[in-house]
Amino acid sequence: MARGYDPAAWQVFCQALVGAAAALTGLLFVAVSINLENILKRPNFLPPRAAETLAAVLLVLMSCALTLVPQNTRLLGTELLVIALALLAVIPRQLATRREHPEDPAAWHRSRIVTTAAPAIPTAISGISLIVHWGGGLYWLVPAALLGIAAGVYGGWVLLVEIVR
Repeated sequence: MARGYDPAAWQVFCQALVGAAAALTGLLFVAVSINLENILKRPNFLPPRAAETLAAVLLVLMSCALTLVPQNTRLLGTELLVIALALLAVIPRQLATRREHPEDPAAWHRSRIVTTAAPAIPTAISGISLIVHWGGGLYWLVPAALLGIAAGVYGGWVLLVEIVR
């Protein structure tokens, strides 16, 4: 079996990412709690940003945790595809928010969309690849996980530092 389709070969990678994502999730909750008053002052923008940031990191945590579960690779592919599609489902709402509030900079909305889509798209590709057993399989989890962690760090920076400037 090729390594991209053998979840056992990814055990160490996934264990490391589950730990990192869990720690980052905790830090994001701290960042939100420290600036909760500032976040709630802009209810249309900052609470969704916090939720999207947490969702990107949870995507990493969940996809790597599911990879550690002994199961059929097609079932794992289906699970990865479902969690990726759930995260991608928020993009239309992000676009609608931009239309509703044109006074906010476009860069703010683009960054929200990118940090949502960046980890979700390779996770979806990984899921599809595992289902059809072609196209790289779990190798797609590498960019998904790294982009998800990067999205979490970036979102954490916004929620902790940028909103108080």
